[in-house]
Amino acid sequence: MSDVADLTYREPPASLTALVDAPELPAVSLSPDRRWLLLLETPPLPSIEELAEPELRLAGLRLNPRTNGPSRTNPFRSLALLPLLPLLPRGDAAGAPVHAPPAAHPVQGLPDGARISGVRWSPDGAWVAFTLVEADGLALWLLDVAAGAARRLTAPRLNAAYGGAYDWSPDSRSLVCKLVPADRGPAPEAPRVPAGPVVQQTGEEPAAAWTFQDLLRSPYDADRFEHYLTAEIVRVGLDGEQRRLGGPGMYWNAEPSPDGAYLLVESLRRPFSYLVPAHRFPARVEVWDATGTPVCLVADLPLAENVPPVRGAVRTGRRSVGWRSDAPATLAWAEAQDGGDPRAPAAVRDRVFLLAAPFDGAPAELIALDLRYGGVRWGDGALALVEEWWWQTRRRRTWRLAPDAPQREPRLLFDRSSEDRYADPGAPLSRPTASGTRVLLTSPDGGSLYLSGAGASPDGDLPFLDRLDLEDGTTERLWRCAAPSYEFAVDLIDPQGGLLLTRRESASEPPNYVLRRLPAGGVEPPVPVTAFPHPMPELAGVQGELLRYTREDGVPLSGMLYLPPGYRPEQGPLPLLLWAYPNEFKSAGAAGQVRTSPHRFVRPHGGSPLMFLAAGYAVLDGPAMPIVGEGDAEPNDTYVEQLVANARAAVRAATARGVADPDRVAAGGHSYGAFMTANLLAHSDLFRAGIARSGAYNRTLTPFGFQAEDRTLWEAPQVYLAMSPYLNADRIKAPLLLIHGAADNNAGTYPMQSERLFDALKGLGATARLVLLPHESHAYLARESVLHTLWESLTWLDRYVRTGEPAPPASVSAAAAPPR
Repeated sequence: MSDVADLTYREPPASLTALVDAPELPAVSLSPDRRWLLLLETPPLPSIEELAEPELRLAGLRLNPRTNGPSRTNPFRSLALLPLLPLLPRGDAAGAPVHAPPAAHPVQGLPDGARISGVRWSPDGAWVAFTLVEADGLALWLLDVAAGAARRLTAPRLNAAYGGAYDWSPDSRSLVCKLVPADRGPAPEAPRVPAGPVVQQTGEEPAAAWTFQDLLRSPYDADRFEHYLTAEIVRVGLDGEQRRLGGPGMYWNAEPSPDGAYLLVESLRRPFSYLVPAHRFPARVEVWDATGTPVCLVADLPLAENVPPVRGAVRTGRRSVGWRSDAPATLAWAEAQDGGDPRAPAAVRDRVFLLAAPFDGAPAELIALDLRYGGVRWGDGALALVEEWWWQTRRRRTWRLAPDAPQREPRLLFDRSSEDRYADPGAPLSRPTASGTRVLLTSPDGGSLYLSGAGASPDGDLPFLDRLDLEDGTTERLWRCAAPSYEFAVDLIDPQGGLLLTRRESASEPPNYVLRRLPAGGVEPPVPVTAFPHPMPELAGVQGELLRYTREDGVPLSGMLYLPPGYRPEQGPLPLLLWAYPNEFKSAGAAGQVRTSPHRFVRPHGGSPLMFLAAGYAVLDGPAMPIVGEGDAEPNDTYVEQLVANARAAVRAATARGVADPDRVAAGGHSYGAFMTANLLAHSDLFRAGIARSGAYNRTLTPFGFQAEDRTLWEAPQVYLAMSPYLNADRIKAPLLLIHGAADNNAGTYPMQSERLFDALKGLGATARLVLLPHESHAYLARESVLHTLWESLTWLDRYVRTGEPAPPASVSAAAAPPR
């Protein structure tokens, strides 16, 4: 049976619709001078009409041809300034009064219905630049912080097709922008008659690639790609005066040096590719002087089609080129020494180099790395931190070095497993510089760094702030979040005075910002900075607990179990939705670590499984689904066995609490969680039904690897076959709801994956339903789509799970996608 008459968007009960429409908390941005918080209001979900605007899908990019910028955005709709300076406590006297949060001042001058994105403070904190969507393009706007008013700076000619549309100059007096060329003609028209076939030819080297989507498919696509990416680089003063720098090109970056004397310019060029997206196209990296004259060719990179599709593979040549943030004008970059292939033997994997202005000397080697380069954090001439990592062993190391004293040997600061959250020392805090860059935040005497970490523990995450002594490597705990709150460090505003800005929430209180005086043991109370109200009072009584349990092989597991508001044990066990996402590990010990906090604020968003709390379901959210392969073993060699063991342990733990009915349990997940769901239904009888959103189910369609699987289909055929629920569709007996965005852009999760699994289930006489959401990508954005997804899911759960009745035989249905 095909339910082809069901052609309109549907909405779930009012209780769920109200949650979808609940206001979002503002996003917050701290000014460089620590005087202001900028509050950015997030609008409600866009309509399907907005999502249906024209869209180009070219070389992995999705563009709105009307705006020459990215499509599928959900920009901010208003700005407000909240003064932070008046709140800063003076002195350290005990019993200081607790101030009421100040009032925010709405920014004046914005048009009605403003669509704001690309928000950036000027280095001096006096201005905020942002882009605003207008009828025929993106315009650059400027907020005068002192006046609290915004004005338009440029006509709607910004080119944001690829990379950022603008960057501040270090002196805060101008901005470097990418503009659509003033003399650009109309977009290329599709040829009525093709000039010839589309031809591809293999080369001398293998060119395996992941299953990228939205690739170029014809010379016409290539012409359109070049048309929309072509820009000119223009310096725009605060008065709107413009000066063009250089000629037109396919630029994706134009970043001023910290001293403002140069620009680092990166651009794409032909030949393009039908196999890989834009970031693998040929590229030029140049340094221009302040007038736009090229002074140094840093890299001329060829097309990178032959980068192996494995973790840790990189393109050859100079990569990750950027300015050293603590120096006037010094470039830094990495170069692979193993051909970019982690499978090739090599004593040194990467070398990192420096080249200072005027860029006419030989590059100086900063460090040689045994593992893959993972980035650098600059401090000053005597301090920089370089990270290296290796996926196959999950090893991560941090080196301390003196960039201005290359004769000093680097010192190993951290050597740890990236999987081991309990041993994570935290990430170093940084501070803004006068030129707009960021450098490591050190103590007033320069001898210490500040580390902010998640504070993972068997009791859940308890974020912390430590001071690290750079001489002896010891740490001092300055502050740690205390239950029953979840609070993390945002910025150490005054290291000498110990003034810390944090974001604090609890299971019942929404996130808000407070100022604290360190040390944590002081008696001075925190000063509230914001007072955002509870956006979902309907869920204020949600009950959540950290559920701990053990897999049958001894691996400890955990997940968050949520019960509906007002639930009482005498009501009896509830139907349960288990919503999860598998992860691969090389260590069983790391796999069993707690990866959440019971003190986080419960604020479900559109597609969250927590929405179903309002419909009377219990939800086991994010139960651990580790797939472990220790030593030489690969995790996926026993994927199915471990997956079922994880699910069995989770269901037993939830039902042992007496709040979940073991005969009324559903499994669900998104993306790799959808893949998990189909496999659980194929290989276990634990679940009454399943909900699988935007998944991939036939691994032979992703033959060069997927998720964390680096082996190809031809290297591990049995793994690919055993892990594919499509090839085990005859074993899926529980009803399965398949939902997919019809315009999915995620690698590997073509909508065809859901369509083919549905066809198989239909042919086998199973109970299934397929819902294709028009215009939606991998994540669903339009309000109509989100509400319809909830309606479909709740209807499915109520029919096959809440009642506890078996599914009727051969009740296969296909839900046609709603019309445009």
